[in-house]
Amino acid sequence: MAESAADAIAQYRVLGNTGERVSPIGLGGWHLGLPKVDEKLSLRIVRTAIDRGVNFMDNSWDYNGGTSEIRMGKALRDGYRDKVFLMTKIDGRSAREATRQLHESLRRLQTDHIDLVQHHEVIRFEDPHRIFDAEGANAALVEAHAAGKIRYIGFTGHKDPRIHLHMLEVAREHDFSFATVQMPLNVMDAHYRSFEKLVLPELVKHKIGVLGMKSMANGIILKSRTVTPVECLHYALNLPTSVVITGCDSMEVLEQALSAVSTFRPLKTAQVKALLAKTKSAASHGEFEPFKTSSIFDSTATHPDWLGEEPRRVRELMPA
Repeated sequence: MAESAADAIAQYRVLGNTGERVSPIGLGGWHLGLPKVDEKLSLRIVRTAIDRGVNFMDNSWDYNGGTSEIRMGKALRDGYRDKVFLMTKIDGRSAREATRQLHESLRRLQTDHIDLVQHHEVIRFEDPHRIFDAEGANAALVEAHAAGKIRYIGFTGHKDPRIHLHMLEVAREHDFSFATVQMPLNVMDAHYRSFEKLVLPELVKHKIGVLGMKSMANGIILKSRTVTPVECLHYALNLPTSVVITGCDSMEVLEQALSAVSTFRPLKTAQVKALLAKTKSAASHGEFEPFKTSSIFDSTATHPDWLGEEPRRVRELMPA
């Protein structure tokens, strides 16, 4: 007999100050478009997750050339769209490019609105000012929000917590408040260039929805042989996260994630200390968090054209 949604997800969390109730784990979109995951399996993963109570769907305009969004759009047919809180991300820094990417995402996802759109890969100190330029991407998202195409706006990044703090600062300078922020939160992050230590307190203070990602760093953390997948998920769930986004490329991995949620209980201080002690040595130089220490995970470094043109005010300063 299939497990009921109530059995799988017994406790939902509130997404920051939005009032939205979301499942403590979210289904990552990147894995749904991988070559080893065929379309039939991807649709089964999405619908099974929803049937079992997962209502937060993650995706991005740039995942697998659009395949991830296309497959999720197909999976959300037949009434499934109304059961989920749908999120995607755009890379464009200019209003023009952000608008183009948003419209593509709406088409691929087969919906007239997206619940949350996030500025993706805020990984450079110049990104915030490009995004908040008068002709920048945030202006486009604010316009789309006014038109009913998106409900909330957030941002993501995986490189350095100080860049996240800078993004929050620039937003405040423009009298703008993000609904969500997405960042790496895992058993190794606490030891190296830590989002948990530097950014998380700010988000909690301002009641911004916390979206944790890279709880296992796409399996790389597991290669340290210091922690298990369930320990990784329990650690992230124990933080003041609204959602911990996890990728599932098989039914077995989905079951593992659902099991981690159903067995999760708030960790005692001693348990947290034990996990951090086990990972301290391996985590000390960022070896198992290469998204912080290399450009391998930086899709916009490989495709700078996705960012769009530089602000006009900058272009006009350049020599002819």
